Amino acid sequence: MSGWHSSKLKEVFDRLRTERIGLRQKEAEARLLKYGANEIQVGKKISPFRIFAEQFKSLLVIILIMAAIVSYVIGIFPGQEPRVVDSLLILLIVLANGIFGFLQNYKAEKSIEALRRLVAPRAKVIRDGLVQEIASRNLVKGDIVLIEEGDEVPADVRLIESKNLAVDESSLTGESESVKKEAKILKEDIPLVERRNLLFMTTVVTRGRGRAVVVETGMNTEVGKIAEEIRESKERPTSFQLELNVLGKKITYAVIGIIALILPVQFLIGAADFATIFLTAIALAVASIPEGLPAVVTIALALGTRRMVKRNSLVKKLPVVESLGSVDTICTDKTGTLTEGLMTVRKLSFDGEVIDVSGVGYSLDGDFLINRKKIDARRVSPLLNCALLCNNAVLGKDENQKKKYIGDPTEIALLVAARKAGLEPDEYVRVDEIPFSSERKRMTTVHRKNKELLVFTKGAPEVILQGCSFILEDGKVRRLSKGDKEIIALRNRDLAKDALRVLAFAYKALNQEKKKKENIENDLIFLGLQGMIDAPRRGVKEAIETCKRAGIRVVMITGDNKITAQVVAKEIGIGKNTLEGKDLDGISSQQLRARVKEVDIFARVSPMHKVGILKALQENGHVVAMTGDGVNDAPALKNADIGVSMGIRGTDVAKQTSDMVLLDDNFATIVDAVRNGRTIFDNIRTFVRYLLTTNLAEVLVVFLASLSGYLPIMPVQLLLINFLTDGLPALALGVDPTRKGTMQRKPRKKAEGIMNRKSIYWIMGIGIELALVLLAIFFIGLKNGLATARTMVFTGFVLYEFVKISVIRYQQQLSWFSNKWLVLATTGCIALQLAILYTPLNRLFHVVPLGLFEWLILLLGAGISWILAMLITKYVVRYTH
Repeated sequence: MSGWHSSKLKEVFDRLRTERIGLRQKEAEARLLKYGANEIQVGKKISPFRIFAEQFKSLLVIILIMAAIVSYVIGIFPGQEPRVVDSLLILLIVLANGIFGFLQNYKAEKSIEALRRLVAPRAKVIRDGLVQEIASRNLVKGDIVLIEEGDEVPADVRLIESKNLAVDESSLTGESESVKKEAKILKEDIPLVERRNLLFMTTVVTRGRGRAVVVETGMNTEVGKIAEEIRESKERPTSFQLELNVLGKKITYAVIGIIALILPVQFLIGAADFATIFLTAIALAVASIPEGLPAVVTIALALGTRRMVKRNSLVKKLPVVESLGSVDTICTDKTGTLTEGLMTVRKLSFDGEVIDVSGVGYSLDGDFLINRKKIDARRVSPLLNCALLCNNAVLGKDENQKKKYIGDPTEIALLVAARKAGLEPDEYVRVDEIPFSSERKRMTTVHRKNKELLVFTKGAPEVILQGCSFILEDGKVRRLSKGDKEIIALRNRDLAKDALRVLAFAYKALNQEKKKKENIENDLIFLGLQGMIDAPRRGVKEAIETCKRAGIRVVMITGDNKITAQVVAKEIGIGKNTLEGKDLDGISSQQLRARVKEVDIFARVSPMHKVGILKALQENGHVVAMTGDGVNDAPALKNADIGVSMGIRGTDVAKQTSDMVLLDDNFATIVDAVRNGRTIFDNIRTFVRYLLTTNLAEVLVVFLASLSGYLPIMPVQLLLINFLTDGLPALALGVDPTRKGTMQRKPRKKAEGIMNRKSIYWIMGIGIELALVLLAIFFIGLKNGLATARTMVFTGFVLYEFVKISVIRYQQQLSWFSNKWLVLATTGCIALQLAILYTPLNRLFHVVPLGLFEWLILLLGAGISWILAMLITKYVVRYTH
């Protein structure tokens, strides 16, 4: 906002051409016509039909469709068998892959629509000197608006006057505590989050009232700028998506090249008729393309997301599951992610002692300890009872009739601490209250117990001390000395150094004749101090240790102050190097890239700072997961490699913009998701290698046999192998459990793909040996006719699944039976193959029943293939280690 916070009100009015009694109605209408409505603009949506159509644009898919058409046309020629089944099967597989791709990519851009819904529907405005209520979309710059408790701020406004005003800005900043607002002029160079005389669109007034002038509307508001960031940021394909695209192109070029080579060779040598030549071309196209791969990858990722949901992480985009495995930096919020998001009393100062309070959040489990030794809670009951009574928080019920604390987070923390000691307010009746205000910095209540009136006060320690004349010590009241005040002030500083929010407490008995408000808060008896903090979550420290072992760096990015951030970071094991938002404003992108290498904590940062930090890390080559819960986090979430929003306290905008939602808002869940991501990547690499060895073997078998004028396997048989009898075991390999040591290794490099050097050598070695064995079997089978030879090759491909899988299990040091789905898949494939061979299905797939001799040849070939595969595997492991 251009200087609105640092300008005098007269300057603000002059710039906006308005005055305290508001705009004239005609002027407001003219401005609305000129500058547009106060709303968030939504970009064009991509229609579902267009997303579906885009699944059929790749050359691979076009080649398969052409293969289906050519196959059908050949069947029409005189003397040829009808090939309707072959053509339909090819088209069905193309359609199935298209549906999988559509489901994977269909994600409506709802985040900006959610931003529009955040705008308050009505606003109280002064026009022509009269207060009126209008639709907030009709607000213009220069309008004077009235706001009070419960209102949603309808635009970005500058305060003119305020009374005890506080605003919940968590939708923008992610910080749960209400922010006090006042109308005084501020310095020019203070961060956006500290501009206390400005209120922002979508924030909510939690206390007090005020009058303000509209300084920005619609897309020029802070929320509007965030919406613009979301619109401008493009969807980033994951490294896995990019690799699959590159693989698809390479296969396409290979298909075209092989067909371009084989067709003229076949015509020149005249080894086959016209129909066989074109069927060979179709077979090569089908053999080259791993038709089952997209479906298997999609299903494996989907099964991975189901497992992750059970562990409180909801992944919205399937490719992100695999990308989680390559994360090497996690940028995380503090409040509610590393911490509970709930204030908790941690220390008491009472009767000359400092007492630790254990327990976290709103749980009543906890003890009171001095020097780590448990004490009787009754020793501190006078201090806790004062906090319990001078308190407006209550234990109520939510819409589901479940118990729920209602009130200010600080007061809830005090209420919980008192209830840990077994205290309840039942014996006291409140008869009066002097509420807290930012000017008074204290709150006082008057209670009746039997016939006695008692005053209880809480507030800022320095303010409470000024009203105290006595102190409670060893159960007796004595005069408060100067030395006592110095000791109390020292205790207050010690607690504040630990980033605790400190309140002081005092009380006194009240005589009826002195019951005047000016006397109530004088001559008080000082009780003690309570220090509270948003405590770290259970399990976060251990999760950060796991990150360190796994080579993952954790960076805290918070809107909170530097001291609080450092205290929390120290407690959970994050480093202490800190940079504040104001230090980021004056540095270049090159300087920021250098600083992000060493900074562990970024404090008092704005939304744009967050995006800058993210981009600097990415430019340094890091794969970054970024957490967020507020509207302000949306640009960073969208630009991150993995955007992670909070499921409990996150805004709709954050959830819709992110890639993953933490259902429990817990940092430890991110680490668990990374573990799952690494497991899924390992499994995908395994089954991609498994599938591509088959494709390479198929291409070599068809190509080499065709040089002799034979088509050794029919296209429809290849389709069945690629999509079903190879696809099912591949899918089973995709659900292998996490291997030992998964989180003890460093993240893979961004440039390292599934097809690394070891994978390429293994695929080539196994593919070639498998092709040679099957070619030998084909020519042996030719003695009993072409149909028998083709059937033996077809069955050999299915049977030799066992060879490949047993070698893979040996390489991974896993038992065959460690994955029940793998056992079921391979058994099912053999049963299906037997059904195709020995039932009427054999006519559909152009096969004949095999006899004992053929089976013995196949088993002998399997044995030879296994020995060769083991030798190749050992050589590849040794050569690429």
